Amino acid sequence: MRTTSNPAFRNLPTGQGGYATFDRQGGGMMGGGAAYADSRAARAGFGRAGAGERPLTVDDVVTKTAITGGVALVAGILTAWSGLFGLALPAIIVGFVVSLIVIFKQSTNPFLVLLYSASMGVGLGAITGALELSGTNFEGIGFQAVVGTAGVFVGMLIVYKTGAVKVTPKFTKWLMGALFGVVILMLANLVVSFFTTGGLGLRDGSPLAYLFSIVCIGVAAFSLMLDFDMADRAVKEGVPAKFAWYIAFGLMTTLVWLYIEILRLLSYLRQE
Repeated sequence: MRTTSNPAFRNLPTGQGGYATFDRQGGGMMGGGAAYADSRAARAGFGRAGAGERPLTVDDVVTKTAITGGVALVAGILTAWSGLFGLALPAIIVGFVVSLIVIFKQSTNPFLVLLYSASMGVGLGAITGALELSGTNFEGIGFQAVVGTAGVFVGMLIVYKTGAVKVTPKFTKWLMGALFGVVILMLANLVVSFFTTGGLGLRDGSPLAYLFSIVCIGVAAFSLMLDFDMADRAVKEGVPAKFAWYIAFGLMTTLVWLYIEILRLLSYLRQE
């Protein structure tokens, strides 16, 4: 059974049958299917949409994802424009706490999902705004990071739709291993930085830092393919429409990481 690097999608409900897919031939607008839940989700008992519930459709996923992303974008722009850069840390903490609530409670509450997006938008907007004002070298870096993130999203969607790279068990295992390795290196760099300046050199703008940022962007980008696959399977299985918010949240968590890594890489390039 395939899984996903995104913890949110591990909690999607299981079901039988389907309502609509991204492609009637099975490949799909976002690619071909994968199992999207682990044993805990199977025991959750949500199943397919009941008699009083409407099954999930592609339009539900697209609409809720667009709303979620739009809220984050607007919140980020307003924060950067207003100069409220001190909100960065509090907003990110709020976003992190809300994300844990959504994941572990398997919440489909639109308020929580939008609160997460707004909080992360404020946090990232504050960081980006402060970076842009730190020197002329960084002017316009936020716009470039947004365009880069959107470009990667669309690019991976095309790759997934065309089947140029298929989400197979082997691919998933490789990506999970890469994700695990990246996280271990990040934690190791953080710990070492407490004792030596620059840590392992993964975040100091050195050639090694360039390489590490590119690797992180690559892992985040390919993680989007697993997220698309999870969304496609949820539609095929006919889970309740309310889970569109949960899927949008899962996609948003990956996009947040992708944006951070692209912004970091751009900051290295701008320093040159």
